[in-house]
Amino acid sequence: MTDVLDLPCAAVLFDVDGTLVDSTPLVEAAAHEWAAEYGIDPARFLEGAHGRRTSDRIAEFLPPDRVRAATARLDELEASRSDGVAALPNAVGLLASLDGLPWAVVTSMDRGALLQRTGAAGVPLPRVVVTAEEVERGKPDPAGYLLAARRLGVDPARCVVVEDAPAGVRAGRAAGAAVLAVATSHPAAELAEADVVVPDLTAVTAVPGGLRVAVR
Repeated sequence: MTDVLDLPCAAVLFDVDGTLVDSTPLVEAAAHEWAAEYGIDPARFLEGAHGRRTSDRIAEFLPPDRVRAATARLDELEASRSDGVAALPNAVGLLASLDGLPWAVVTSMDRGALLQRTGAAGVPLPRVVVTAEEVERGKPDPAGYLLAARRLGVDPARCVVVEDAPAGVRAGRAAGAAVLAVATSHPAAELAEADVVVPDLTAVTAVPGGLRVAVR
């Protein structure tokens, strides 16, 4: 049985990687090469890395004086790849159907990676974009979502955040927004702090004044 849940809002704030775009093959290949160079277990590095800024994750493995160069190196390795990047199901369709409902993207990627991956996937970008280098603290800190809401001129409490990672879900909650999670990169149980969890964006449609979610 499918129930229908309406999420009224004045704006929608989307995460990108894992929510609108799948770049998992690219990220994992680059991380394995990078980890080999720095003597780090790639499986440990990738565990818990999704949805967070690269520099924040690297800081958990390397001393502070090495983080900047190591981050630049991983960014370089990721920028050298584009194979396997694709739009996630209904991502492009949902964005096209928002029909005047303001939206923004808030990503843990830097601007270069964002442009590369959304371009490769054919996913459009809105007027308001918040990237990793624009905030002092990355997800789960709410700074990115608060900045996006401010740029849109909308109260964060009247926004819906769409996320796929636990760190992003916590960031959206901390910003005071409603949170819709898609279980595209993490099991639904790990996203339980969200207001609603669905398998992917095929369960979501735009309606006047918000989003409609089909919940099984």
